[in-house]
Amino acid sequence: MSVQLILLEDVADLGKIGDEVHVANGYARNYLLPLKKAEIVTTAARRRVEAKKLKLQKEHEERVAVAQAMADKIAQLTLTIPVAAGENDKLYGSVSAAQIADALNAQGIEVERNVVVLDEPIRELGSFDVDIKLHAEVSTKVKVMVTRADA
Repeated sequence: MSVQLILLEDVADLGKIGDEVHVANGYARNYLLPLKKAEIVTTAARRRVEAKKLKLQKEHEERVAVAQAMADKIAQLTLTIPVAAGENDKLYGSVSAAQIADALNAQGIEVERNVVVLDEPIRELGSFDVDIKLHAEVSTKVKVMVTRADA
């Protein structure tokens, strides 16, 4: 026996908010309904879900706009990170995502280190384009100059 529900939030392997789904009675009774992930389909429930979808869409658009504005600022920057280096321009350590995030923060752009995408730490002097992923839909690159620190 199955029950028809309307989803109040995205549920993995089932659907997105507002989808009307048929699920087993036990799945609805023991999981979806108690956790308020879905409710029985009614006209009032449909109206509530549509209003919630509009609100979530508006919030999503605002977050994307803020992230895009930050991406435009970041794309214009060139970060200089002085580090100790040995012969052949090899670094004694490496430049990590945290150091790049700190350099962005020093420029007045508040970011967490997890937005800096480095496949591997930078281990030599030079100029590098580093990906910055601010949002699922917004990413940019920042030019990072790794220079020799004066001892």
